[in-house]
Amino acid sequence: MEEINTFFEYFLLFVFLFFIGSMLGWVLELFFRRWYHKKWINPGFLVGPYLPIYGMGLSLLTFVHLLLQNTDINDIWEILIMGLIMTLLELITGLIFLKQKIRLWDYRDRRFNYKGVICPTFTIIWTAIGAIYYFFLSEPVVDAIRWFTKNISFSYVLGIFTGVIVIDFIYSTKMYKKIKKFAKNNNIDIISEKLKVYIKGLPENAKHSFLLPFKQGKNLIDVLADFIGIDGDKDK
Repeated sequence: MEEINTFFEYFLLFVFLFFIGSMLGWVLELFFRRWYHKKWINPGFLVGPYLPIYGMGLSLLTFVHLLLQNTDINDIWEILIMGLIMTLLELITGLIFLKQKIRLWDYRDRRFNYKGVICPTFTIIWTAIGAIYYFFLSEPVVDAIRWFTKNISFSYVLGIFTGVIVIDFIYSTKMYKKIKKFAKNNNIDIISEKLKVYIKGLPENAKHSFLLPFKQGKNLIDVLADFIGIDGDKDK
């Protein structure tokens, strides 16, 4: 692998891993929701085909692997560290959105959960994903890094990707601000995924927009009022 020296090169490498992880994670979650809900539901906070939490996760797992690969640490310990790091990432992300009265996922029905954003079951799942990364994905990812260091012109694609995410973030933040205001006024937490499923099932949404899951014919506030009347998912 060509040596990386400057901060800018490290930043480009991070964006590259973030790009891969975000898009692959989106595909994984998309098919999981198709299996779970029997519907195509656009996952995540943003509307585009990427999930930043997976991009950050792949970057962190790769950083841990590269940091520990030349040490004497046992393989099991490395995998456990990966599981704990992914759990911590899930915790921080979940608490950030929970502060905004929005739940991107909900583990409150699982034993020993903490505020519904982390639980032992998913810590085990993240650890299993860490094991899959360690045994099957770490070398392909390192190979991808080698390719990137020799094809730095791919940075132009990363630049476009970054610009699209920034625009997407601005749009999505405006939409979620409306949801946050409604949730705060009604002293509830809105479960984002349940809301998306509800909106998609509305009779007037026969031509529902996949990439704009909160877009519908009625006023969003009216939809939210109907939604909480049916869902009854309140945290007072």
